[in-house]
Amino acid sequence: MGFLVEVAAWFNDRANWRGRSGLASLIGEHLWVCALALAVALAVALPLGLVLGHLGRGGVVAVNVSNVGRALPSFAVLVLALQLSSIGTTPALVALVALAIPPIVTNCYVGVREVDADLVESAQAMGMTGRQVFRAVELPLALPLVMAGVRTAAVQVVGTATLAALVGYGGLGALVVLGLRTGDNVEVFAGALAVALLALATELVLGRVQRALTPAPLRRAARGVEEVELTGPRPA
Repeated sequence: MGFLVEVAAWFNDRANWRGRSGLASLIGEHLWVCALALAVALAVALPLGLVLGHLGRGGVVAVNVSNVGRALPSFAVLVLALQLSSIGTTPALVALVALAIPPIVTNCYVGVREVDADLVESAQAMGMTGRQVFRAVELPLALPLVMAGVRTAAVQVVGTATLAALVGYGGLGALVVLGLRTGDNVEVFAGALAVALLALATELVLGRVQRALTPAPLRRAARGVEEVELTGPRPA
């Protein structure tokens, strides 16, 4: 308990929150690079995954290529990006974008492809164009899975952004790196705890966004499935 008391005292010390190296500034840096990386990844991955899912062509290739980002360790990407640029934002951004793209592309493609074919055929029979079918049928029904990919990418980016301190960017990883250099275990733990809480907050916020964007019939259907799983099927 003594160690946790020291950690609580560290967070309660106003001096640790002030200045460019203070916790408030580091949280801002961390969130900024995460938001920028996620925005770039969304700009690339969303249209690619959704269009390929709608067309039903080239998706396997796109998903497999994007999954290369999963196989490459983020630290290795950081080092490679560092060789092509100076220390700071650029290598951190490259590594985080590479990490965020795969789950978004995969979920967008799978989400659109898993829309019931009968619904698509019915919309086409009503005279809807391909674009109208995509906007009115495929996209709304794919949104829950699309948002699940965005949530996964966002949480991974928030956690992995800690490594950005190794290439001179900053963020909450700076607390961990500095604590390791000085042997200050309290500071290391405080930095790691801040990252964990930030990732948890990201998951909770995007979970609410996902729920808000999910069409009401799908929410009711999901709630019904949960109730059956908890209570068991009703007797005939």
